[in-house]
Amino acid sequence: MESAQGEVENSGVSSLKKWGPLGLLVVAAVVVIIIVASGGGGGDDNSASDTSSSSAESTETAEESTETEASTSESESAEAESAEEAAPAAEDCPTAADARDDLLPGVMFYEEAVTRCIADDIEWGERCDEETGLLKLPTSIPPACFAPFEGDNGGATERGVTEDTINIVYWRWMENDFILQYITGPIANDDSNADAEESLRKMLEYYETYYETYGRKVNLIFYEGTGLISDAVSARADAVKIAEEYDPFMVWNGPTLTNAFEDELVSRGIACLSCGPSQTIEYYRENDPLAWAFGMSAVQANLLAAEYVGKQLADRNAIYAGDTDYQDQPRVFGRLWIDNGEASITNEADFEEQLAGYGVEVTESVSFTLDPASLQEQASSAIAKFKAAGVTSVLFSGDPISPRDFTREATAQGYYPEWVHIGSVLADTNIFARTYDQEQWANAFGITSLAARVDPTISGAPYRYKWFHGEEAPADDSLGVIDPWPSTFYPIIQGIGPNLTYENWKKALDTADPTPQTLTSGSFSWGVTGRWPAELEYDFFGGDDITVFWYDATKEGLDEADTLAAGMYFFADGGQRYLLGEIPEEDIVLFDRSTSSDIYLEWPEGEAPNSYDPLPYGG
Repeated sequence: MESAQGEVENSGVSSLKKWGPLGLLVVAAVVVIIIVASGGGGGDDNSASDTSSSSAESTETAEESTETEASTSESESAEAESAEEAAPAAEDCPTAADARDDLLPGVMFYEEAVTRCIADDIEWGERCDEETGLLKLPTSIPPACFAPFEGDNGGATERGVTEDTINIVYWRWMENDFILQYITGPIANDDSNADAEESLRKMLEYYETYYETYGRKVNLIFYEGTGLISDAVSARADAVKIAEEYDPFMVWNGPTLTNAFEDELVSRGIACLSCGPSQTIEYYRENDPLAWAFGMSAVQANLLAAEYVGKQLADRNAIYAGDTDYQDQPRVFGRLWIDNGEASITNEADFEEQLAGYGVEVTESVSFTLDPASLQEQASSAIAKFKAAGVTSVLFSGDPISPRDFTREATAQGYYPEWVHIGSVLADTNIFARTYDQEQWANAFGITSLAARVDPTISGAPYRYKWFHGEEAPADDSLGVIDPWPSTFYPIIQGIGPNLTYENWKKALDTADPTPQTLTSGSFSWGVTGRWPAELEYDFFGGDDITVFWYDATKEGLDEADTLAAGMYFFADGGQRYLLGEIPEEDIVLFDRSTSSDIYLEWPEGEAPNSYDPLPYGG
């Protein structure tokens, strides 16, 4: 299946009707750059681990604040005055009994209109393929067509919203952030902030040409941070300025090594879509409905990681280790994890407790910090401990930089274990993996929330940008980590309708079923879905599933920046994905190109998009 050409059976996409009023909300496999923690919070004094000192934490929830009370009152009035109920079914419609009863006012999508026998009465417009009921987009699973809106949208339904506009602030790190430069240096990303801004604005044109926004357009404020991505003081000051000068409906992105930015915004009643490191579940509950995250929570990730280790690795020999002596020995597990504050320590304790539930013991646990001045020293100490303890399999969670130092040091000490990736950011991308000691990383495998890759000339945000605009994006290296915000936002507001409020944002997500699970796309959901233990729902975190992958140091191919070189991750079973409870106990075959895919040169069977010409923006 090397460079697979649709040889794996598609996991299946059912009727569009199943996916609810958001249509097919398909967001990209989210890689939010530089979230060094494997979940759980940032490392500054205002992180979720020390909520008593945060201005976001009070006896009142966010929606009980004065500002949000005012906006809620306004939105209720607007809803009463202007929002239309969903169109009723036609008389004598034989399928009327199957109509949904949970659509928000003013919302109608194609499959539902068919159910109500009113699809032929609606002018769907050029953006809609009425043969499929989906938008004419070159994506594997396009969103549903939503009925074009006509009438009064209620005007100022929420803060930052007018009849014509939605104020959105996109935060971007300052150009000379030396921490960011240290992290991205190995991959030579030369996109400037000006490139990023132009690319994002152009992507909004793409989305607003096809998605129903009920008479409004995004008024984008591109904001460059004033401090390092770890600077809590500057982050909070930036949040204050954004709130007071721009009064946005929502903020996208934020400093990814401090929670202070998000804390300040939600304390002022402003919604945040993945504005910083993942926080505790309690944080999102206390700030409901203002704070939302793309990826899994730390607790959710721990459950899946422990299941993988318990079902796939425990009580087996370390057959993938570089040291042949280890290959004939039962696995002895070591743990290598990043420590960026109290929350990460709590998270690690939870993970080891989950492992214990599968009878798995961690023989040697070593934490580290991402400190350039001491990382080499930390690596030397960690490797010595693992080697002395007879660890055959290192369970790694961390950042994309440190594996370079740890693997080089392992080679220097003649230590060749299995490297098991169970939760990190960007270490699961080819572009970073190629910077690690390749003799070591040839023995790397594990789980990732990323999906099996498709040839970038036929898939992905840069491809869609070029398809729509006829030229490559200025931010060609980083568009993939910019696009998740609009690619999440626009499908959701389609399901909200004209009465755009924070409460209706949550209601729209509540009524949406999880997105499809395919070989090349992970599944996302928010709300109560039954995918997680009851104590973890309501779910404010989007990502739900993982796949198993392994690294081939000799295979040549394109990395995420389209550089052709040796070193490629392969996705086992073509990219088969697993929800909690679905990881099998039978061995998943690794290090076999015939059963895995590094990159699909053509779409897998059943996932290929239709071919369309782009519509003109504003046309």
